[in-house]
Amino acid sequence: MTEISVPSRTMPPAVERFVLQWGDMGGQWGVNRSVAQIHALLYLAERPLTAEDIAETLGIARSNVSNSLRELQGWKLIRRVPVLGDRRDHFEAETDLWEMASRIAQGRKEREIDPAAAAIRACRTDAEADAGVSGVARERLAAMDDFVTSLTRWHDQMLGVPAPKLMALIRMGAKVASLVGFGRGKASNDTESG
Repeated sequence: MTEISVPSRTMPPAVERFVLQWGDMGGQWGVNRSVAQIHALLYLAERPLTAEDIAETLGIARSNVSNSLRELQGWKLIRRVPVLGDRRDHFEAETDLWEMASRIAQGRKEREIDPAAAAIRACRTDAEADAGVSGVARERLAAMDDFVTSLTRWHDQMLGVPAPKLMALIRMGAKVASLVGFGRGKASNDTESG
């Protein structure tokens, strides 16, 4: 389905495309399209914007903008900032990409992973106390609980790694994999030599 947008007089085509694409990606990740579009607009904005500026630029209802701004503030992806001589609220986005990614990852973990991990842990505990639960089911619940616990621990550790060091690890990619004995043959050797 093609998204129809009201042509903007204030956004260059590349900015408009980014806003639309970010909104589309947000929709695929379970984020309201308007919320994602407002985030994209604020991320690329040269100056803080008012809710009225956002509503006019994106052609969406002021009430939708207000609700979306509250949601983005809840995720700590935007903040309200004062502007001298203007009593209206102005908003700007977090522009540090690592900080933004960390806040999104932490927020999703708290909203999605932590409740799932608690439910799995409770199921495991219940299964261990119930003689009617098969040994196979107990083993699989234990394996899932251990897996989720390990991933959660890794996530928390990675959030503690300074961004420059984490970026260096990411850039080393295949070299890190081969260091721990997980190479992929010729393809990883080619990457390592580059």
